[in-house]
Amino acid sequence: MFQIDKAKMEDVESIHGLINAAAVRQQMLARSLQSIYENLRAFVVCRNEKGQVIGCCAMEIVWRDMGEIRSLVVSSRYRGKGIGALLVSSCLDEAKSLGIRKIFTLTYVEDFFKKLGFRKLDKKKLPHKIWNDCINCPHFPDCDEVALITNL
Repeated sequence: MFQIDKAKMEDVESIHGLINAAAVRQQMLARSLQSIYENLRAFVVCRNEKGQVIGCCAMEIVWRDMGEIRSLVVSSRYRGKGIGALLVSSCLDEAKSLGIRKIFTLTYVEDFFKKLGFRKLDKKKLPHKIWNDCINCPHFPDCDEVALITNL
């Protein structure tokens, strides 16, 4: 019924729409089209039976042995069907294939990631490289996202 694929150029507008709709609801940070194009290889998408993109997730390499799950969003019409877990699982599989040993995420949906085996982490223990995004965030330095991590 649902198909998980690596994102393609034709998916960028749909990814952008999903992410920025969630950003309007203050569920995640907005991303520019340029950012999505530059990081397209990090994205996987979920397609419905008509081939439409109904969810996306990115796994970005942060450091030698660490990656980050970012931009996880599923269209509101399709939530609660396990699509988010499928998207994260696909990203974790890719991380394993690349030899990445740890994956973290910054999220407002702590319970979702805990069900997938992530555990809470003090943000200060994450590499300084992640703070590049944080400095440009409107919530910096008073971020209320929770950091979670899992070992692969």
